[in-house]
Amino acid sequence: MTSAVDPPSDTPRDWPTTEAEAIAVQERLRASVVAEGEVPEPGKGAGAVVGVDVAYDDERGVVAAAAVALDARSLAVVGEATAVGRVAFPYIPGLLAFREIPAVLDALGALDRLGHRPDLVICDGYGLAHPRRFGLASHLGVLTGLPAIGVAKNPFTVRHDAPGPRRGDWSPLLDGDEEVGRALRTQDGVKPVFVSVGHRVGIADACAYTLHLARDYRQPETTRRADALCRRALAGTRP
Repeated sequence: MTSAVDPPSDTPRDWPTTEAEAIAVQERLRASVVAEGEVPEPGKGAGAVVGVDVAYDDERGVVAAAAVALDARSLAVVGEATAVGRVAFPYIPGLLAFREIPAVLDALGALDRLGHRPDLVICDGYGLAHPRRFGLASHLGVLTGLPAIGVAKNPFTVRHDAPGPRRGDWSPLLDGDEEVGRALRTQDGVKPVFVSVGHRVGIADACAYTLHLARDYRQPETTRRADALCRRALAGTRP
């Protein structure tokens, strides 16, 4: 587990430094999003489902990213990696991916070197449910070519009706008249999560995988594991 605080090594070349530059990147890359694809049926296909998440120490300008690989069938943890670095972009709503992706790419690279290449990535954030249809899950998916899903705790600039009260009930996330994702009830009587396509996955499969991964809790197990791991990694960098 990384403890030194260095610039993420996998920061893409010409990483934006201003709001205008970042928006221009989103506008340019969003045409590359593939909003459909084939992934193994949840719980039956072999391979690794990887959750990614980040934690910040804003006072020191430090971000810690975690990537946790789960067996796609059993949901047992089969690998994990972290990366810690300097925050690469200021906090601007709608552009959070530019703060997170460099460290996330480092963590995914470390996980790959351990022999755990993701068959699917679950992001704690948005994909198409984003003002420019290019949230973290879409951005990460396009940069890596990996199938990716966004599962967020709260909706962002979209409206929705409350889904039914039972596990599996859902309602559309709407931006104007466009459906950009689904509010999905993962456990009976708990608040929904907000699922959107990132890249190379259709919305029905995205919701099916979210339900498979949220077997016992509101949040997918991928998110729960990655959240705990990045917090531990961040704590390990403090004096």
